Amino acid sequence: MLVSKSIAHPDVFKHINPNDNQVSYGSCQRWYPTTFQRLAGCGPCAASNIFYYLTYDQRSTADRLQSQKDWIALMKELWHYVTPSFRGVHKLSMFYKPMLAFAQTKGIELEYHLCEMPEAVYRRPTLVKVIDFLAEALDCNVPIAFLNWHNGEVKNLSRWHWVTIIQLDYEEDKSKASATILDEGILKKVDLALWIKTTTLGGGFVYFIKSSED
Repeated sequence: MLVSKSIAHPDVFKHINPNDNQVSYGSCQRWYPTTFQRLAGCGPCAASNIFYYLTYDQRSTADRLQSQKDWIALMKELWHYVTPSFRGVHKLSMFYKPMLAFAQTKGIELEYHLCEMPEAVYRRPTLVKVIDFLAEALDCNVPIAFLNWHNGEVKNLSRWHWVTIIQLDYEEDKSKASATILDEGILKKVDLALWIKTTTLGGGFVYFIKSSED
């Protein structure tokens, strides 16, 4: 039996570019203005997705992100906090620490939750533990940032890359699992079990909850 978990309002990420009527979902690093930002901007893009979802219900209709231009403005703002080095945002701490600081500038206190996937296979959590971690986040109606250092045999997932998980589908016995992600402004479904089995470098997951909602 297939079990499905999802954030409550995935459609808040959907927006249409009026220039070509193309539908996008959330942010896209290719929209950044500089070459380096376009190459290394996946971290602040994932941060933009997550921060927007955590705050969209507090925004007026006029303040919600309804266009590519609106998303770019948030992406540029997050860049100054979740700032890539020459290796990108290559550590979980480079993501969650500046996210906490950025939220504080908006008067929001966040708590972070981590699930690390170390390079050393013997130190890695099992698929069951990863499923439980992701399901817990989605039950709290929050998306998850996913850092993938190496994609293994998952062909539709880029290596050394951040994406945003908004849905999890898994077998009831937790032997298989897939995740729906926001990546480059589009929705993708990736084989999470295959990633855990075949990634050679690992990565990790992090989600945030407002302190007042814990």
